[in-house]
Amino acid sequence: MNKLLITSVILFFLVSCQKTYELSPQGDFSVELEKSSYKVGEPVMFIFKGKPDNIVFWSGQAGRKYEFRKRTVVEGNSISLNFKSFAQFGLMPIDKSVIKLYVSTDFNGKYEAESVKSATWEDITDNAVFSSGLDQTPSGNINLDSFASRNKSLALALVYKTSIVMPEAEQNRWVIRSFDLKSTNPEGEETVLANMATAGWTAFNFSGPATRWSITSAELLTVRNNTDLDDDWVITKQFNPNSTLPDIGEPIKNISQKLTDYSRVYTKPGVYKVAFVATNANLEQSATVVKEIELNITQ
Repeated sequence: MNKLLITSVILFFLVSCQKTYELSPQGDFSVELEKSSYKVGEPVMFIFKGKPDNIVFWSGQAGRKYEFRKRTVVEGNSISLNFKSFAQFGLMPIDKSVIKLYVSTDFNGKYEAESVKSATWEDITDNAVFSSGLDQTPSGNINLDSFASRNKSLALALVYKTSIVMPEAEQNRWVIRSFDLKSTNPEGEETVLANMATAGWTAFNFSGPATRWSITSAELLTVRNNTDLDDDWVITKQFNPNSTLPDIGEPIKNISQKLTDYSRVYTKPGVYKVAFVATNANLEQSATVVKEIELNITQ
């Protein structure tokens, strides 16, 4: 009798475990629209049938396209650079000839003096506005599309180079207050390639051993020298101008929620490819169903 009882308990336990790990069926999950066309600013109502545990919504808008969920590279990006500068102390009027902005698309990525010097560095200083003594001077929008179109990794350099020694007066100290490098893909979606803290700066000193650029997460500073000529560089890490962030969906339901409908307002006319990704999951397995709808938004 005891053996029979034990066997029954074990069988019950096994059956219970099996049921625990069975997924709820998703074959009946569907999404419907109240009507086929909507106007800008009008709530679009999506009606759900079925009982998925989780739903992720892809609106078809910029950054929310299901087909781009794994995309990390796209050609034709527009690259722009903005920074703010400050020329402190020293000479008046400001000697701007000592500060340069360079870009290279053939730098080999080895952060050593020989590799830096052997790379081709193109001077784009004239495309930037540098401080004439005012703090937080905007550089203006510096377009780097001609470099991005080469489909090569690019690096940027700020160079502080003096041509005369002035024992009686020090050169101005240059401060770069901010640094923003952005990529915009053909669909108008923006990716931040780097800011001051993430640009991966490396400093090099080619002349004037007592000085080099000072690097912090908030700013770059030149160190002034009135006894030697300076040739100090600070270089970013390399950037792929065609990189972009994968699109991401919006979770709108989890297992603890009940959801029978969902609404979204579109602010621009167009045809949107909307996707709902429904997932049921447990400790051992998961099942996913994707439902797509073509949505027409009129003016």
